Amino acid sequence: MAYQSLYRRYRSGRFNELVGQEHVVTALKNAIADNRVGHAYLFSGPRGTGKTSTARILGKALNCTSLEDDGEPCCKCDSCLSFAEGISYDLHELDAASNNGVEAIRDLISKVALGSPGRTKVYILDEVHMLTSGAENALLKTLEEPPSHVVFVLATTEPQKVVSTIRSRTQHFEFELIPANLLGDHLRWVADDAGLTVTDEMIDYVLRVGGGSARDALSALEQTLARGGTPDDDTAVDEVLEGIVLGDPNVVISGLSKAIQSGRSPRVIGEILIDRLRNTFLTAMGNSPDHLSDHQVEISKNLSERMPLATITRSLETIGSALVGMRQSPDPRIDLEVAVLKLSHPKLQTDSDVVLSRLERIERHLQELDGPFISSSLPADETTSAIENEDTSPLPNQTTPPVKKVDPIEENLPSLQEVESVWPDIKKSLSGKAKARFSGGRFISVDTDGVVFALPNEIHRDRCAECLSEVEESLSEKLHRKTRVNLIVDSGGAETRQQQERQTSATINNDEDLDLDSLDDAEATAGDGLSLVVDSFPGAKIVDDE
Repeated sequence: MAYQSLYRRYRSGRFNELVGQEHVVTALKNAIADNRVGHAYLFSGPRGTGKTSTARILGKALNCTSLEDDGEPCCKCDSCLSFAEGISYDLHELDAASNNGVEAIRDLISKVALGSPGRTKVYILDEVHMLTSGAENALLKTLEEPPSHVVFVLATTEPQKVVSTIRSRTQHFEFELIPANLLGDHLRWVADDAGLTVTDEMIDYVLRVGGGSARDALSALEQTLARGGTPDDDTAVDEVLEGIVLGDPNVVISGLSKAIQSGRSPRVIGEILIDRLRNTFLTAMGNSPDHLSDHQVEISKNLSERMPLATITRSLETIGSALVGMRQSPDPRIDLEVAVLKLSHPKLQTDSDVVLSRLERIERHLQELDGPFISSSLPADETTSAIENEDTSPLPNQTTPPVKKVDPIEENLPSLQEVESVWPDIKKSLSGKAKARFSGGRFISVDTDGVVFALPNEIHRDRCAECLSEVEESLSEKLHRKTRVNLIVDSGGAETRQQQERQTSATINNDEDLDLDSLDDAEATAGDGLSLVVDSFPGAKIVDDE
């Protein structure tokens, strides 16, 4: 006898052999036992969960000559045996994905009224959502009022694509993903019955690949046995997730390169990442999926404890968008690489979710240290009140002074020494106009509003204000933090002001410090005496003798 794949060899032949679909089994067995079988059913659910197998068992039970009291087929009579071998004249299957036109449905309808050897003729239309609009319309009338000896079973993985006029003419049963404990027991029973040697590691890998689908799990088990064990390339995906947790782009790129070199397409890698992150997200929310094995639950739990919830949701959104972009991308690897780098490289993280993620990470760190921490569950006004009313007076036996409260704004400001140390290098990079104008002043202090820069007079201050943004931008870039500069008129003595003015004059006359190309932007009134006179007399104008 020719070799049969495990999923074909161990396909369910009775209702009681179906795994994890008790709600469907109970309803159909009761309908058969009470002779209340409908004329049309719609079976929907993920692939490999037993939709087509259940339809065949239903047809077998409706034509069994020795039906059991609970609605189970005997699986011994000629009718049951012909169903099992796929040669029954009472069973007609049509793949609507490849036969989705009007002609195929008309041919099916033309044979509906014909009799058959058994009591009931069963038509199974698989992937019914693939029918064209014309084929759906051709099926409607017959589906609504079929002959009394005909039962239609429509199967689909996407019930939302089935038109409402067809759904309303059927009884709809939804098939669910099979829980990990039931599917694991089924896999072990199959391995034992087939004389196969499997390990717990194999079962765990197969359950993860199967994802709640019995057919996918059996196919994965067969492939794993043929390979001689589980593949080790799956650790590459774990490395990518580890890099996201650590915020290390080098780890992320290394894991992604290994995953691609293993032969997986970028889209498959992205889908695996999405699946892992989804499991982690649900675990973090206290609702771990049923189709996960104990080992997978432990992995998801560990990842949820180390990855902030904001990071998980942002990762799901970012990688999900990358999967959408891959459809029209000339190189899908780029979409996936950019997505995972955005999640791990600090300079590429610019949205508000990153800030929330960092705050959540800080909160977790404070909780681990058991330090003084105001719970984020308190309302804002209560938290503020708790801080303001905190008693900072030393205890009788206290030897260390209380911790000084530091304003977060002050905590991010540079010191005066830092500013003065980088100022000479910054001046070299400024435009000639800014360099000349700011050479006449000096940094004198740092307050809560920023760095204070003093100038000898108001006119000079107004001139510097025109170039202030350039100086602030250069300071911020050099100090690696946002730095604001406040311009004031120096309150020092005349000697100090004269010294600054001499310094300004010397700087402007120094050709090495002055950017000659920037002189094109100098204002005409800077050294024009006639213009200064006109400015001193409002309303006056220059009259040309000619």
